Amino acid sequence: MFSSRKRLDHAYKNAKTVVFNDNSKFILFSDCHRGDNSFADDFANNRNIYFHALKHYYQEGFQYCELGDGDELWENISFNSILHAHKNVFLLMQQFHKENKLHMIWGNHDMVYRNPNYVKRHLSSYFDPKVGEDVELFGDITYNEAIVLKHAETGQELFLTHGHQADWWNFLFWKWSRFMVRILWKPLNVMGIADPTSPAKNYKELIKVERRAKKWIADNNNLLTIFGHTHRPRFPEPGDIAFFNDGSCVHPRSITGLEIENGAISLIKWHIATRDDGTLQIIRTLLEGPVKLINYKTE
Repeated sequence: MFSSRKRLDHAYKNAKTVVFNDNSKFILFSDCHRGDNSFADDFANNRNIYFHALKHYYQEGFQYCELGDGDELWENISFNSILHAHKNVFLLMQQFHKENKLHMIWGNHDMVYRNPNYVKRHLSSYFDPKVGEDVELFGDITYNEAIVLKHAETGQELFLTHGHQADWWNFLFWKWSRFMVRILWKPLNVMGIADPTSPAKNYKELIKVERRAKKWIADNNNLLTIFGHTHRPRFPEPGDIAFFNDGSCVHPRSITGLEIENGAISLIKWHIATRDDGTLQIIRTLLEGPVKLINYKTE
């Protein structure tokens, strides 16, 4: 427990601070695992749902926080193949970035983004065959291990991080896990065999990660904390340990996320529903909340 506590302490201490108020609007997604559109690309099943949802949030003036594992850089060696598979998504994210509304956190599957040189080399621009030269993608984007949303009036803090800090194997041995996934689990994944090192696929690991997270939160005056990593949505009641999880974008036929709007937090799901006439539509369903953030504040 000590080492995971130390890692979470470090992430919190070095977090980027984003000041907000009750007029601010945020959507939090994580664990998109955007891949190369191959059979092993879990994101491909939900990419239309995700794109529609993110477009909605852009049009409504939301800021976008991505809490790690956005890009699947264990199964895929290059970002380039991911960019070309899901270019519409990245061009939409580019619009958020141009308006200073994109806040990126790295997770264990895209841990290479903690290296600013890697980010600059791969994400600042891309080659556009239409014009025959490099054009800007994310320019000066930076990735963070954690972000603290700090309320301008109440001083309340919301701690956002991927959550693999509480998972020693995926934090310390991520290169070994990446090797195993790339060589062994990617071909097996196509046949439906899950990676046992992933807490999303291994219930015992998931419980351990959540237990360590709750212990850290309790030791830090019940600081409102939002994880990804486990793919399991969590939305506590005020008075409980303030441990939230936005779920993932690779649930079967749906994506989940957390909205912050009017000083309140909600857990939402976007999924495909059938109209009476048999046509399909993508809809947003409220799962939990909204609950005022101040209700989770402890003195």
